Amino acid sequence: MTVGTTPEPWPVWQQAPHEFAPDSGAQAVAASLAWLEALCEQLDLPAQLGFAVGLCADEALANVTANARAPGGAPAQVWLAFGRLEGGMGLLVADDGAPFDPTHKASPELAASLEEAVPGGHGLRLMRHYTRAMHYRRLPERNELLLVFALQGSAD
Repeated sequence: MTVGTTPEPWPVWQQAPHEFAPDSGAQAVAASLAWLEALCEQLDLPAQLGFAVGLCADEALANVTANARAPGGAPAQVWLAFGRLEGGMGLLVADDGAPFDPTHKASPELAASLEEAVPGGHGLRLMRHYTRAMHYRRLPERNELLLVFALQGSAD
C-alpha cells in the first residue's frame, strides 16, 4: 500500500465519479454509508470490495465528524466521490476543516495483551490494510483524501 501527499499526477477518474454531499455531523456518516452501500450494489461490485469501501468510509467520516471544524468552529462539511480509477476504485472524502493529512500519521502500536489494549486510534491501520493506496492533498479551504481500492481483474 502506498501513501503520500499530492501524488503527481493526482489519480484521474476513468469517468465522472458518483458524487454525494451529505452535509455534516453524525447524520452525514449514516447517509454516506447508505449511499455507498447502495452504489456498490448498483455497480455490482464484489461484496468484499463493498465491505472494504464501507469500513474505510466509516473510519474516515468518523474522524472528520469527530475532529474537523470549519472556520468559525462549525462542524466540517463533507463531500464524497466514488468511481473507477486506473486499476481500481476510488473513494474521495473531502471536508472544509483545518488541514489534516492522515497519510503522515502513524498507526499506534498494537497492544501485547488484551489488558494493555485501549479502544480507539486504529482506524488508519484498518484503512491502510483495506486500501491499495491513500493520497492526500490540500486545496484552498478543503482537505481531500483519496482511498484507492484494488479491483479484481484490474491490470495493476
